[in-house]
Amino acid sequence: MRLRSLALAPAALIGFLMTSDTLQADEGMWLFSKPPLAQLKKYNFTPTDKWLEHVRLSSVRFNSGGSGSFVSPDGLVMTNHHVGAGDLDKVSTPEKNYLRDGFHAKTHAEEIKCKGLELNVLIAITDVTEQVEQAVPAGTAPADAFKKRTAKIAELEKGAAAPDKNIRADVVTLYAGGQYHLYTFKKYTDIRIVFAPEKQAAFYGGDPDNFEYPRYDLDVCFFRVYENDKPIKCEHYLKWSAAGAKEGELVFVSGHPGRTNRQNTVDELKYLRDTGYPYLLNRLNRLEVMLQAWGGRSEQNAQRAEEELFSIQNSRKARIGGLAGLMDPKLMGRKEAEEKRLREFIKLSSDPNIAKVEAAFDAVSKAEKVRTELIKEMTVLENAGGFNSASFGIARTLLRASEELPKPNAERLREFADARLQSLKFQLFSDEPVFEDLETLKLADGLQFLAVTLGPDAELVKKVLNGKSPRERAYELISGTKVRDPEVRKSIFAQIEAAAKGGKAADLAALKDPMIELARLVDGPSRELRKRFENEVDEPKRQAHAALAKAKFKMDGDNVYPDATFTLRLAFGTVKGYKEDGKDVPPFTTFDGLYKRAAEQHNKGPFELPQRWVAKKGNLNLATPYNFVCTADIIGGNSGSPVVNQNAEVVGLIFDGNIQSLVLDFIFDQETARAVSVDSRGIVEALRKVYDANDLADELTGKKG
Repeated sequence: MRLRSLALAPAALIGFLMTSDTLQADEGMWLFSKPPLAQLKKYNFTPTDKWLEHVRLSSVRFNSGGSGSFVSPDGLVMTNHHVGAGDLDKVSTPEKNYLRDGFHAKTHAEEIKCKGLELNVLIAITDVTEQVEQAVPAGTAPADAFKKRTAKIAELEKGAAAPDKNIRADVVTLYAGGQYHLYTFKKYTDIRIVFAPEKQAAFYGGDPDNFEYPRYDLDVCFFRVYENDKPIKCEHYLKWSAAGAKEGELVFVSGHPGRTNRQNTVDELKYLRDTGYPYLLNRLNRLEVMLQAWGGRSEQNAQRAEEELFSIQNSRKARIGGLAGLMDPKLMGRKEAEEKRLREFIKLSSDPNIAKVEAAFDAVSKAEKVRTELIKEMTVLENAGGFNSASFGIARTLLRASEELPKPNAERLREFADARLQSLKFQLFSDEPVFEDLETLKLADGLQFLAVTLGPDAELVKKVLNGKSPRERAYELISGTKVRDPEVRKSIFAQIEAAAKGGKAADLAALKDPMIELARLVDGPSRELRKRFENEVDEPKRQAHAALAKAKFKMDGDNVYPDATFTLRLAFGTVKGYKEDGKDVPPFTTFDGLYKRAAEQHNKGPFELPQRWVAKKGNLNLATPYNFVCTADIIGGNSGSPVVNQNAEVVGLIFDGNIQSLVLDFIFDQETARAVSVDSRGIVEALRKVYDANDLADELTGKKG
């Protein structure tokens, strides 16, 4: 359920809404400012404002992609191993592979500081819909509307942000423009690794068992948040449930689902089915083969490519499942019926404002045709698929910063607005390793992809390759650039900021850095594509979906939830098994099942148990619940979300969905789709009896083992 996956176009489809009369029993990724009180009545439970505030302030967003939660008063944060995998990889060395072998700090002094990791806690939500809408008068042309809205959002974010206090502010678009909320976050950047199991235990079963169930994964990782070089003291953290969850029990998931497309129009879904997903899968397959082949050449290569390869494989399997859902006539039939119902309501409405909404469907359809036309060029240029390397990303950030920072805040590209600069610089100056050999491999493949996409005889391709093969050009660029050095980046950015204060762009051409010059060469066409996408795809769809949202509010009322936006949501459900191929799938697995799974697979490949698990089998209570499933509504980005009971106690940790859940991007299905979690009892049992981590188990449970 990883959020971090390759995207071929900007996240334009920010969301719409689900209607109250079509909701299934446990459906919904609900706003904390508008919880599902009516839906929870059937469970005889009503969360109080105090309960909601406590869970919200205990929840954490990993800006690298994923969710987490505070689980002790001393700043201890729990998430998934696969959410923390990139951070484990960044601090690993050839001698100490923490991603593969795990890590345990027995004291605060042993905790390892992460490179470039930012965590956010949502501290306030303000409805700013009226301010944003007033900034864009009705009838404003799309290009002007985009500029006015962007300027207003930048103004609101700058007014709410407080960089000196580590307060971040983001305006979040909900219901695809039906509402705008200003989310204020407390930002933390001194994050340290406390514990991680071996990858083989965390991702037991590997790719064959990914998105499957039953599962036997210890997909858990612990970090600690520091300020002023000391662990923070948390007023709000989730206490541990010693009893865990029981079958049929009501549970809640507090996390950050990345993106859903549940109320896209039928034309939007057809774009994904016919163009978007097939194109993305071709690219994922290409990258997967490249990294597998390179990683197989040496242990060092495998270590350097491991985390990115896993992310690509995870994305590939998720998109295959999503595409299968889009090709299911039953699913598409439901979506067509939902759209027909809305069209009929609009057609029969006596409200002249509602009657006008019919044109919104045509506007979306037209925008999707433009999107189809632009997808390949957008992929290789603005989304940098043709320059696939961290080095190019750094160089383009520096180049664009030099051009954007002298502009007024309201006129900049959004990622360079004042409210976002602190986070941008934090990531830019990170000293995480960037390996020259892997960079050369990826850039060579990207340049070849660029040539195949645009044509080897295209003038831009000829200029980019400069008379060389993709491999030769990639080596020349990667070996010649200095932007991978954090100190160089800091020095260049200081020049950029100094020039910007005088209203001028820094002269980066004087640096004669080949990667910056490559970024300059393609930046004009990239910006033109981005501008066209914003004006002809994003903005028309935003206006159309805002109109459709208001029609749906009129039709069904506003007791609905918006599509996911990688912001905090509350889901709920019950611990419940399901039927697959006529057989009952129980909700819980146990440690006993883990050892049986290993034996039936002859303890080989992805089913090989780590040696310590073999040696310490006798220590474990094999009847301890290990993983479980529930009906809560989740999607990618929920990885690392806590599962809590009615007392806001941790009973589990979300780490995946079953194969049936892969359609949840488009439509909710409670019959067989399930969220998969690590059981709180299994976590503590493993910490104490396999990893001798009684110190950590004590901190979680508040008592001695």
